[in-house]
Amino acid sequence: MSSAVWYFSRATGLVSLVLFTGVVVLGALGAGRFATRAWPRFAVAAVHRNLALTSIAFLAAHIASAVLDGYVSLSWLDVVVPFGAGYQPLRVGLGAVAIDLLLAIVVTSVLRTRIPPRAWRAVHWLAYLCWPVALVHGFGMAEDDAAYGWIAALDALCVLAVAAVVAYRATSARKFAALGGPR
Repeated sequence: MSSAVWYFSRATGLVSLVLFTGVVVLGALGAGRFATRAWPRFAVAAVHRNLALTSIAFLAAHIASAVLDGYVSLSWLDVVVPFGAGYQPLRVGLGAVAIDLLLAIVVTSVLRTRIPPRAWRAVHWLAYLCWPVALVHGFGMAEDDAAYGWIAALDALCVLAVAAVVAYRATSARKFAALGGPR
């Protein structure tokens, strides 16, 4: 395959990171009952859901191009079975772990009306594990791209966005509890 496929794989991986960062940010805001006049809760939920679907499409393109590229030997099994790849087993394995967690989130979301809400919520909490695992996968794979400082800056912006929303959620939860809301 050409180097264009390799660049496509890298690009779709980076776009996936940015999109999934948005999904995590909107999911955390929505779970915290964030709303404004411009962004009512249903709008936050709709954008979260649609961004998640878009993210999955970019992730599928990232995975397919990485497997089909041929620059390194990756199989479709390496995508879902962690740490078995012949090429950078730890880094690729972290990507497989993130995929497995994401698959659990997607399947339970599709079945949300057929499973108990508590079970869906418990599995959906895996998103808070899936995102950093995928981020570390990207850090490791991008190590080869160390000359590109903008990739590190993009990673840092994603981390800052998630850290900011986590801080917001922690602060707003404390304020809500102080006003006598449920804990």
